[in-house]
Amino acid sequence: MATVADWVGAGCLVGGALLGLAAAIGVLRFPDALSRMHAATKPQVLGVLLLLLGIALRLRSPADLGMVLLVAVFQLATAPVAAQMIGRAAYRSGRLDRGLLDADELAERGSGGGSAGPA
Repeated sequence: MATVADWVGAGCLVGGALLGLAAAIGVLRFPDALSRMHAATKPQVLGVLLLLLGIALRLRSPADLGMVLLVAVFQLATAPVAAQMIGRAAYRSGRLDRGLLDADELAERGSGGGSAGPA
């Protein structure tokens, strides 16, 4: 049973590393801030979670599992907030192509184009 868990953990580690690599390539290659934001958050978070699962399957001690769970919770709590802040900063500084937006709810509020008002 331990051998199966080790192999599954190794697969999770490789999968997580590949998703992290895909996120890094996306950040370098995508043309605008919103595309880069997605590349920096979506595959990166799944990659980190797969890495943590692989580590948990390999270590298996309660103290280590608690720490891995804590890291996963913080990752899931902070990545969406970071993506929101990156998107809002790109919008306010005008560093995105507004033609690519399907809907522009912030334009109706008048908070675009460098406004320093409250979020």
